Amino acid sequence: MENSHRHCLCAPLYKVTLPDFFLADQLTSQVQAFRSLVFYVYYYLLGDFTTRSNDFMESDLSYKLLMVVVAIIPFWSRLIQCLRRLFEEKDGSQGLNGLNTYWDIVIDWGLLRRNSKNPWLRDKLLISNKAVYFVAIVVNILLRLVWMQLVLDFHETAFLHRRAMIAVVACLEILRRGIWNFFRLENEHFNNDGKYRAFKTVPLPFHYEDEKIM
Repeated sequence: MENSHRHCLCAPLYKVTLPDFFLADQLTSQVQAFRSLVFYVYYYLLGDFTTRSNDFMESDLSYKLLMVVVAIIPFWSRLIQCLRRLFEEKDGSQGLNGLNTYWDIVIDWGLLRRNSKNPWLRDKLLISNKAVYFVAIVVNILLRLVWMQLVLDFHETAFLHRRAMIAVVACLEILRRGIWNFFRLENEHFNNDGKYRAFKTVPLPFHYEDEKIM
């Protein structure tokens, strides 16, 4: 894991492996958590908690810059990983990786295949109840829209405070990423969709034979 963190921060210098890209994807979903951590560091470090104020949010330039940097780093790391794969593998689709819901469902999950033996899913499925996959697709789209609502700053609601909305959306994004993790790994296991391994099974150092016990 330590190596993966280093590879994410120095993405152009290392070949992208499954743990590296997977970690970078997780970090993009944790941006709001990182920004909240920065907020509380300033809140308590500057002593604003004693007066229950947060004036530094408007007046402290270092705070504003750090909030921007913290938000950019995970997405920048993932973008650089995609660009390295674009140049190494000559796969133009890598340049579009991570830009929309379509990529999550069709590329990362390998679903919505019209000609699959499991209509609109994919040939190989781990879960026998196919409805689970369709529910996951709908949930992913809805939670993406909720996340966009925060990014586009449509956070004012009549029933929920702005800070509460940010916390709720951050939790929902973590939930969405958890669902994504399961179906992404399932697809990679069955289809090697990301081309991170050269063979499907790993031979174990055991040899089983039917032997008659004397």
